[in-house]
Amino acid sequence: MQHPALVLTGIGLLALACQWLAWRLRLPAILPLLIGGIAAGPVTGLLEPDALLGELLFPLVSLAVAVILFEGSLTLDFKDLRGHGHTVRRLVMWGALVTAVIGALAAHGILGLDWPMASVLGAVLVVTGPTVVLPLVQTLRARAHLTQILRWEGILIDPVGAIGAVLVYEFVALGLAQGAITHTLLLFGKTLSIGFGLGIIGGYLWGLVLRHHWLPQRLHSFGTLMTMLGLFTVSNQLFHESGLLTVTVMGVWLANMRAVPTQQIIEFKETLSVLLISGLFILLAARLTTDQLASLSWPAWGYLFVLVGVARPLAVWLCTLGSGLHWREKALLAWLSPRGIVAAAVASLFAIKLEDAGVAGADRLVPTTFLVIISTVVVQSLLSRPIARLLGVSEPPPSGFLILGANPLARAVARALTDAGFAVRLADTNWDAVQEARMAGLPVYYGNPLSEHAAQHLELTGIGHLLPLSPYRELNNLAALHFEHLLGHGRVFRLAEHDDAGAHRHREQALAHLPLLFADDATYARLSSLIAGGAELRSARLSESFTIDDYRAIHDDRLLPLFCIGQGGRLRVASDRQPLAPRAGETLISLIFPDSPEYAPERDDRRSAQRA
Repeated sequence: MQHPALVLTGIGLLALACQWLAWRLRLPAILPLLIGGIAAGPVTGLLEPDALLGELLFPLVSLAVAVILFEGSLTLDFKDLRGHGHTVRRLVMWGALVTAVIGALAAHGILGLDWPMASVLGAVLVVTGPTVVLPLVQTLRARAHLTQILRWEGILIDPVGAIGAVLVYEFVALGLAQGAITHTLLLFGKTLSIGFGLGIIGGYLWGLVLRHHWLPQRLHSFGTLMTMLGLFTVSNQLFHESGLLTVTVMGVWLANMRAVPTQQIIEFKETLSVLLISGLFILLAARLTTDQLASLSWPAWGYLFVLVGVARPLAVWLCTLGSGLHWREKALLAWLSPRGIVAAAVASLFAIKLEDAGVAGADRLVPTTFLVIISTVVVQSLLSRPIARLLGVSEPPPSGFLILGANPLARAVARALTDAGFAVRLADTNWDAVQEARMAGLPVYYGNPLSEHAAQHLELTGIGHLLPLSPYRELNNLAALHFEHLLGHGRVFRLAEHDDAGAHRHREQALAHLPLLFADDATYARLSSLIAGGAELRSARLSESFTIDDYRAIHDDRLLPLFCIGQGGRLRVASDRQPLAPRAGETLISLIFPDSPEYAPERDDRRSAQRA
């Protein structure tokens, strides 16, 4: 018999390896997690979740799913639902309904499931989710409005679809238990009353606690988690399995309640969700049996084809009527519909409950769901970009800039790039700096650009470069490593630093392959000091009769070249490894130093030495 501590440690290490592999391959993490769980469970027999956890398995899965649904519902801001067009709203509402109905019909006709089980499967497989859609969108490089539609559909359908799936399950579970339609409807109404009632009341009261800071700031995240789990348990005690609806409604209420600080809570839930999701899906995949895997014969593949090849295209076609989208754009939307984490979690939880109740066909819920998840993620990850190019809906290589910081230096650089016709987006955690950028008309993201929230809400359409101009050294360095993986080598820079030799050497080991932005002496302190002293960013068109040497002479060599725009519109960024050598016909963007001799002393010394 294996030692439980050894097995749990092994699950954690396997989860870490799967998360790293997903990061390296730019795949949704759910794919290697599920494959790892199948390998550890039915393939090798190394992991047996039921023997490991016994009666604790069901409560742990229930609590983990509650946390995942609550974390997803915290991101459902109704302003987002209103602000992204009729197409997104239709896809989230009517598209989900069309998919659920066709999925249920196909499950009954092709898989031979009874109507109750077919309805549950159809409702569960509605949810796509941002954890699978966003990695695909980031590598897809489709037209901006298509990226927006896919991105926001993935974010919003997560909690909306989960609510629908929970409601369908509750209705089916009550009907299976009671039989009589009238009695079932009464019990279903009781479920709705308790779920929405406790969710709204709990969300409102806890929102007051957060808004008025009746709890110390350091306990906000922990208190929210325990309050949510407490309501989940109380709701289930009041009425069987109404807790999932309660926590989902509570999350939506908190997300839309005014003046409630949820950002820190979301970041805490993100970390917790990574831990829960990683362990949960390895355990759930390991519960599959060889018999269940063997049952995935042609009917299961036929069901997958109907779901992807009939339900999704029909839903997209109906929801885009009158939208003005070209048929090529509609085809791309119809192609992309990978299923994700919420579908797997909810299906597994429902399957455990229905199997315990002895419902026929419950054992086919999880393997069918996992087949849909793995197939859609793998195939669409591999083929989406070639299909986008074939349809002619791909954007050219991105030329925009993500700028870390919204301080005066970052705003000055962003304004110069915007005036030159390049897309920019600033990111900062300083609210005052963010407000200054917004008043200047610059697009800005408020929050940590490395967080999971940023992965969902930081718009990177058209962004191809990273400029670290934040005063926070560690953020600059971590962001450079993070975004190099997303944007590619040669498009990410690091900022020069003045530091002690020991710490500098340690950073150089991890960042040495990245070029220094602008110059080897262009530290944040130096650049921000120049801006504060009156330095300005100016552009100049060079020609045969007006060269870079002439431009330097006009300003007495008191300038720092930053960017060079070629005749074809391609922009080059100055760095310590590739100093700019602008030619005739190109435009040079430079930082022009103020007149005071206290600025740029190093360059004055070098110029004097050259003259001597």
